[in-house]
Amino acid sequence: MRMRRLGVKDANIQFLPETRISPICGTIRSKNPGLVIVDSIQTISDEQIQSEAGNVSQIRSSTGQLLKLAKETNIPIIVIGHVTKEGVAAGPQALAHMVDVVLYLEGDKLHQYRLLRGVKNRFGPTNQVGVFSMSDSGLKEVKNPSELFLGEHREKVPGSVVSVIMEGTRPFLIEIQALTNKTSYGYPKRATSGFDLSRLELLIAVLGRRGGLKLDDQDVFLNIVGGLHTKDPALDLAACLAIASSLSNQSMPNKSIVLGEVGLGGEVRLVAHFDGRVKEAARLGFNVMYVPSELDNKSQNTRIMPVKDISNALFVLGINKLKK
Repeated sequence: MRMRRLGVKDANIQFLPETRISPICGTIRSKNPGLVIVDSIQTISDEQIQSEAGNVSQIRSSTGQLLKLAKETNIPIIVIGHVTKEGVAAGPQALAHMVDVVLYLEGDKLHQYRLLRGVKNRFGPTNQVGVFSMSDSGLKEVKNPSELFLGEHREKVPGSVVSVIMEGTRPFLIEIQALTNKTSYGYPKRATSGFDLSRLELLIAVLGRRGGLKLDDQDVFLNIVGGLHTKDPALDLAACLAIASSLSNQSMPNKSIVLGEVGLGGEVRLVAHFDGRVKEAARLGFNVMYVPSELDNKSQNTRIMPVKDISNALFVLGINKLKK
């Protein structure tokens, strides 16, 4: 049914409804396929071991036999394992330690994108990320991830800021949105989607102490558009300016991006892979860049707005009427 839905025709695919490791290995040797996918290793068992499938000893034994078979026959074998609600490999890490490569397919079921991330690779780098879009006909490669995450971005909206994050070695342009609202209760609410909540609370404290913004009577909501989850420190300054933009009800300049890590002293610092982030933003037409003042950029196609600290960033944007 799934093959018909995906439009897969005349595919040379064979199925083996078996959960015992011995018949599985025997079939692989006799059929000599070009690729083997085992779904899932937690359901496979070795009859010589007296324990239930999914047990540590069962996983270790079954994976060991598949690993030995793959090296003897030179047949690539993909073993699918369960993950926890937090998105990490379930159970003991014996499976991850034994195999040559560990890949995570990440994504929110309520959003269309998926990230294929390598976290272990004995024969190559692990900082590579594949981006795919889930459609009715299956996963489709996204060749320009920035366009995916900025597909619905609108200019001149207060609280909306564009920044650049790194997923592996790939820079993505994303939109971060903030909304401030007068609190109806005694204690202001802080909520995030895709952004670390404790980091938001830290940035709010910096905005209040170092930037002079009055946020102790404001609910603050922060959202990364597209369902993306990240802890990239390059978003610090973008989050701060998004909050200030919403609080002042004034939007960021057109085609502008914001990059920089914010320290407890309010200083704005450079982040890793800065040149790659700037080049990706410039490639997509963003020509106004709020970046740390240490940056020495002579590009003629971009307008650099150096920012020394959070107070200076608010001054550059003209947000000075909200001081305490």
